[in-house]
Amino acid sequence: MIIVDKAIVSDDVAEKVFVCHLEKCKGACCVEGDLGAPLEQDELEQLEEIYPTVAPYLSEAGRKAIEEQGVWLLDEEGDFSTPTIGGRECAYAIYDAKGTLKCGIEQAHRDGKIDFQKPISCHLYPIRITRYEEFDALNYDVWDICSPACELGAALNVPIYKFLKEPLIRKYGPAWYAKLVAQIEQVPTADDAGSTT
Repeated sequence: MIIVDKAIVSDDVAEKVFVCHLEKCKGACCVEGDLGAPLEQDELEQLEEIYPTVAPYLSEAGRKAIEEQGVWLLDEEGDFSTPTIGGRECAYAIYDAKGTLKCGIEQAHRDGKIDFQKPISCHLYPIRITRYEEFDALNYDVWDICSPACELGAALNVPIYKFLKEPLIRKYGPAWYAKLVAQIEQVPTADDAGSTT
């Protein structure tokens, strides 16, 4: 395991390869599973604020699900998630012309309509974060629907921590990411420059 500040990162994040392959998986992570996308508490208010802008990007079924369930849900275990359409795809997911699921929130972001890109849990996938009182645990979530991403990652030789550079920086900041890379790649950081042995 790799410890960076108050985060414990699984060795898999450094050692396993992964590059999303939407052409093959068709965005299956937006439809498979028991719940919608996990949400952090500080994202709930953001979703409420951006929903009027995001709504036109969504399908009629997605808007209906959100009207009935709310822009976010609280489950029996006290965790927050996005609502789903009939217990299947995320209500914020939309199908493109090729039948691939994409994020309506992200489409609005790409169009410059909102600053919020998408839930951090989606941006960080296949890393899942488990929060504890004293630290975060970052683990690689192995899922068979992502086998095309593992194959593409192997072909391109891209480890998870490099593929997820942008969301890891979004979540923990550039200094944290630099420390992570330094530990994985065993390169000196600015903090090491002044130290003596």
